[in-house]
Amino acid sequence: MPTTLLHHLIRSSAVCTPEAVALRAGSISLNYHDLSDAVDTFAGGLVRLGFTRGGRVAVWLDKRFETVIACFGTAAAGGAFVPVNPVLKPAQVGHILRDSGACILVTSPERLKGLADTLATCPDLCHLVLTGMPGATSTAHPPATHGWDEILALAPETRGHRVIDADMVAILYTSGSTGLPKGVALSHRNMVAGARSVAHYLENRADDVLLAALPLSFDAGFSQLTTAFAVGARAVLLNYLLPRDVLKAIESERVTGLTAVPPLWIQLAQLTWPAEAGRHLRYFANTGGHMPRTTLDRLRSLLPSAKPYLMYGLTEAFRATYLPPEEIDHRPGSIGKAIPDTDVLVLREDGSECTPDEPGELVQRGALVGLGYWNDPEKTAERYKPLPPAAGGRAPGLMMPEIAVFSGDTVRRDQDGFLYFIGRRDDMIKTSGYRVSPTEIEEILHGTGLVGECAAFGLPHDTLGQSIAVAVTPATGYAAEPETLAAELLNKCYHHMPFYMIPAKIEIRQGMLPRSPNGKVDRARLFRELCKMDGGALGVRVE
Repeated sequence: MPTTLLHHLIRSSAVCTPEAVALRAGSISLNYHDLSDAVDTFAGGLVRLGFTRGGRVAVWLDKRFETVIACFGTAAAGGAFVPVNPVLKPAQVGHILRDSGACILVTSPERLKGLADTLATCPDLCHLVLTGMPGATSTAHPPATHGWDEILALAPETRGHRVIDADMVAILYTSGSTGLPKGVALSHRNMVAGARSVAHYLENRADDVLLAALPLSFDAGFSQLTTAFAVGARAVLLNYLLPRDVLKAIESERVTGLTAVPPLWIQLAQLTWPAEAGRHLRYFANTGGHMPRTTLDRLRSLLPSAKPYLMYGLTEAFRATYLPPEEIDHRPGSIGKAIPDTDVLVLREDGSECTPDEPGELVQRGALVGLGYWNDPEKTAERYKPLPPAAGGRAPGLMMPEIAVFSGDTVRRDQDGFLYFIGRRDDMIKTSGYRVSPTEIEEILHGTGLVGECAAFGLPHDTLGQSIAVAVTPATGYAAEPETLAAELLNKCYHHMPFYMIPAKIEIRQGMLPRSPNGKVDRARLFRELCKMDGGALGVRVE
């Protein structure tokens, strides 16, 4: 059957392999036939509640079967799902509910207890659907409250509204590291094309077992579901507390593919991997930031049979590039080339293409480019723009110009077409007349073997423009005093960096650096905290 709509990914696999396991959570499995039935039944229940075409359903749950059914069921009903990161607090959840205009919230009774004050500020919210509840608990005052089983029992034969592949199917909210979270609107076409593209270059197949360790509110996290469903593979839902829990799941579930962000990979690389885990893992993939070379080398030594994939992507356009495993040794530091079915350009500010090795802005075009920022036409116009004809856009004679997403990231392309990330335009450090990439500083610090995590920043400075500050955690097993670590790092910097790159301030942190809800290092919070450090040629603070 054709798979032009998101929920068709499940339905198609249910037709081909109905008894194959689609989802696993803990010790419980759900096959494709039953998952497809549950999705259609939930969709029918929404329609019987009065759910209209294009409506939004927010889902605030941890990873469980109901989370997946609610998201894909909303798509099948003709609406758009809004997955809310389970680690968010009520105030953040309230912002997403209000901004998205969600008319239905799917959550648990335990989570609902903390939302009493928040719900009063969400005028569009008409219905609550609670997991674990057998029937309605209250319909007297909006929002009406319904049990999960009640929704499934409403109308199993009711069909969802008719939609096409250009219709919005999801709103994914960014972590909000630079302000309130922004909702990125994605269409069925965006997500289905993304699933096919990623499954193609990762060579996913029906016998794969993909571990969904990242939040499903994160584009790369939800991608574990869509790529698995696109090929009829199994997705394992994991709500982990410690990195060691990830290793246990890889071993017990015989996982073949794992995608994670750099902070998690850094922690996993410091653990001792069970031999059984490495025996089944076919590939590991990095997204959400630069993986330090020392971490990559460590993982490759631990997992000699697993192929490493280094990826770069934007929530605004799902995925953008990947570096094939066979190119890693030949092109260290590269983020690769455009993934299948998309095109990536490197443009100057005037819209013309950069020459090889000339820095420019990464611009993406194709089927994966999202619809824009929900409820924010001004920000949409800043990032989603017509592509100039000189850069490969449509000819002037055509009425509708092609819209591309302008990433705000600075990259360069080598003679062979491989891309290298330089930094976010806003993150580039301007010091002593030089432009310095935080990634370059962080790579050198990781290369010392003295640090676990690190992040570099430019802080305001009266004479330099910006001074360089870094926040680091000690490497596993490092037992010296923080002042000693700072002095050792500074000595390494003098040997491996030009003078203008040497940090003026070093902060030593125990444990790990602060995280955004998507598991990335919260750079905005670190920047604010580093700005409060005392001055001096070398500032050292222990936290």
